[in-house]
Amino acid sequence: MKREKNLKRPIVSFILLTNIIFWPLFLLVGAASLLGFPSVVFDILFIISAWSSTIAFFILFKRIYPEQRFIHFVKEKFNNKIKLSVAIIAIMIQVLIFGIIVLIVASNTNGTESIYTVSSFGMLIYFFFKTLCSGPLGEELGWRGFAQNELQKKYSPLKSSIIIGFWWGLWHLPIWFTTGLTGIELIKYIVFFMIAIITTKIMMTAFYNLNQNLIIPIIIHQFFNFFIGIINGNLIDLIMYSAILYGIVAVILIVINPKKVLYK
Repeated sequence: MKREKNLKRPIVSFILLTNIIFWPLFLLVGAASLLGFPSVVFDILFIISAWSSTIAFFILFKRIYPEQRFIHFVKEKFNNKIKLSVAIIAIMIQVLIFGIIVLIVASNTNGTESIYTVSSFGMLIYFFFKTLCSGPLGEELGWRGFAQNELQKKYSPLKSSIIIGFWWGLWHLPIWFTTGLTGIELIKYIVFFMIAIITTKIMMTAFYNLNQNLIIPIIIHQFFNFFIGIINGNLIDLIMYSAILYGIVAVILIVINPKKVLYK
């Protein structure tokens, strides 16, 4: 059997294929919304589209790691024992950020509207698991487990985080145009979104490098999406607050633990 040649630029190929897969899948999500399909159909299609990076990585896997088995690679990313201190600190940081944003939003409302987007415990649980099954579980293997680790073989964790964070943020481009924002409002949203994504990515990298288990970035990704999704506030304001607060966290992590962030 003829052996396939290794990809010369695996990360570039991964990013391109991820976008090629994501765009038509996301168009299906949009079509489901426009045609008035039940919300559960919309949610399922949205979750599937979020897995485009994992699908792309699976397709390219044998060209990138010809001597490895995909299932073995995945298991390796979860092999290391979870350090509870790392997981708890990451969660506590995000709970603090969530609390600060809630206080800001609450101070800006007149008290007649709920500051939360969910109105029952059942809806909260559904939203939690819908969020978990999309981005956190669907994106981390490709973007963090493969792309971040590969880039760190050449660059520092910080530089790798900025590069991957930029392309990861840009991958969300179709979603930006479903916000209903236009003009300067859309530009502000995109700028804050990219800052929030890159700074959150730096946090993911710092904590992942402390534990080397994909559960850690999955947790951080989950709480970022979940918390911002349940706050009933102005979208631009919410993403701006997130960009500022996660930016502060990123700077603090660089200052207190530069070996895990700045250097190869």
